[in-house]
Amino acid sequence: MNSITENSIKENRKIYDILSTVNNIPPVPFIIQEVANLIGNPKTNAAKLGKIISKDQGLVTKILTVANSPLYGIPRRVSTIDFAIVVLGFEQIKNIVIALSMMETLKVLGDKKFPQKKYWMHSIITAIAAQRIADDLGYQTSGEAFTAGLLHDLGILVIYKIFNNEYKKITDTVKKNKIAYLEAEEKQLGITHQEVGGFLIDKWNLPYSIADVIYNHHNPSLSENYSELASLIHLADFMTKKLSIGNFIWDDSSTLDLNIIDILKLGDEEYLENFIFSYKDLFDSQLNTIKI
Repeated sequence: MNSITENSIKENRKIYDILSTVNNIPPVPFIIQEVANLIGNPKTNAAKLGKIISKDQGLVTKILTVANSPLYGIPRRVSTIDFAIVVLGFEQIKNIVIALSMMETLKVLGDKKFPQKKYWMHSIITAIAAQRIADDLGYQTSGEAFTAGLLHDLGILVIYKIFNNEYKKITDTVKKNKIAYLEAEEKQLGITHQEVGGFLIDKWNLPYSIADVIYNHHNPSLSENYSELASLIHLADFMTKKLSIGNFIWDDSSTLDLNIIDILKLGDEEYLENFIFSYKDLFDSQLNTIKI
């Protein structure tokens, strides 16, 4: 666990105790354990892995949607899970399974008060865009970029499910006082969705890098060990707002951490602006192909 994250949450003992013991946060899905064990076995082949994943047809559909994403850039249509495994590779399939399964465990069902469709759309577009940008810039962390991108706003969903009264106060505070959501979270909860998300990723024993990136996705330059990965998520997240494609209301007042220009070696602000708009057509295409 990022000690900064844990210490920050421990400052509010009530919140820390609730997050540590809450029972309505589902455990890590069993399919993740099965997939991880198979991938760790050198005798595993695509057929064996596909058989396990095929137990969950909803997951199969989501993986095929990701594989056929315009931002992914695979030239041939991926129509079967076995082909997806061959094309994407075992590790990438594992990253996708982990991220999608985690999101599914916390899905808000039958609740029209939470903008679920926009939330899922934003999460998926951020994930795929972060991976594509990582690949385009030559970073080796594209698999983790997908996972962190999909889970970066996990804390918002958790706040809604567990701290529903505070969630309502946060949204009311934003509307009434015209302040940023992060500021309203601090005011009503004493912590932000970044800290809540980072805490839960650690609780679920996912990689420390993912917890760190989620904790710092609004201020990636503060990440001591994973600033490049955090910057990739921050940039993809900001691009949904800048391009008005897959954006989410929680980011309406967010700002770009310009330190990512140096971290990601993107030249200057003008180059970054052009870089962002060079993805507009891909983002548009992506929006039209995602089915939630």
